[in-house]
Amino acid sequence: LDIDGQRRWFNRAPSNLFLVSDAAAARRSPTIRPPAPGPFEVVTPHHLEALKAAQAGATSVAPRRVRVTQSLTVKADAVPAGEIVRAWIPYPRAIPGQQQDIHWLGSVPTGAQVAPEATLQRTAYLERKAVAGTPTEFSVSYEVTVYARHFAIDPDAVRPTPDDPALAPYLAERAPHIVFTPALREFSRRVVGEETNPYRIARKLFDAVDRIPWGGAREYSTIGNISDYALHSNHADCGQQTLLLMSLLRLNGIPARWQSGMVYSDNATGYSNLHDWGALYLAPYGWVPMDVTTGALDSPVPAVRDFYFGGLDAYRIAFNDDYAQPLVPAKRHFRSETVDSQRGEAEWAGGNLYFDQWDYDFRWQVLAPPEG
Repeated sequence: LDIDGQRRWFNRAPSNLFLVSDAAAARRSPTIRPPAPGPFEVVTPHHLEALKAAQAGATSVAPRRVRVTQSLTVKADAVPAGEIVRAWIPYPRAIPGQQQDIHWLGSVPTGAQVAPEATLQRTAYLERKAVAGTPTEFSVSYEVTVYARHFAIDPDAVRPTPDDPALAPYLAERAPHIVFTPALREFSRRVVGEETNPYRIARKLFDAVDRIPWGGAREYSTIGNISDYALHSNHADCGQQTLLLMSLLRLNGIPARWQSGMVYSDNATGYSNLHDWGALYLAPYGWVPMDVTTGALDSPVPAVRDFYFGGLDAYRIAFNDDYAQPLVPAKRHFRSETVDSQRGEAEWAGGNLYFDQWDYDFRWQVLAPPEG
């Protein structure tokens, strides 16, 4: 990538090479272990628990109550002493059937301004004066109940998308990242073939995007068209795969939308990470979730294998129901992350504070279910 006339190399390119090239992986030193999959990228008791609970017909099952503290710490002297630092920390919105019963516990400093419930990239906003030689710390704490989702879909019952104005935005191009380019149309034609059933079209596209190897991504602000980048780069991360699948679904008349936030594990495992996924609309079932990056699980049982095509685990908090949406209150300077919102944002009167000027932390505790 050339920046201001200088050739720059992505620092995760070497590790990505081992993910996309079998020849490179074969030459890797045996003392260097490949990265382990996330805890829900393999079949777990939680997947089986959710599927069993959904047999009675419920689509929101196996809930988990979680307590979260997320922090953003601006490095000492990144901002001149006495200047006001402004910070936005992601905060969940209630989504019926997915995440509910959000309970605010507090913030540091006090007086956080939580964006309205309807904000599609919701945050809690805080201000604090910088002190010389001292990091400027912000945090928010809350509890939320998250449900696993499962929709038992009969492909033969799926009907064409209804002519509903409310669905129109989720069928449209949205430059720069959702554009029906000639290359996208050709890829879709090869994958879909003569299929006309919306479920089977969506499943073909899901499987095709799932086959793209996962790879660490450049910051999204440096990519002109993320779905096109994913189509051509021979690797993609979760947001890139999701935007590519959304573009393909919309091209084929299937509404698709974005969701993202944090994923985490049981307390003992100690895993958390940024993650992006989405949803598609299948009549008469309505909106159903999809996570193409977790993708098909390794199981001979179709319901288990296809868990993330029409389902989600209960170990994720959604902060965002769309991408590239304004923060509340609005930032005065350019955002560090122009597409997603999971780590947070910070600025002062002199400009944006980029990721190298602050750190974030996400701490969680899955709470024991109430007795009785």
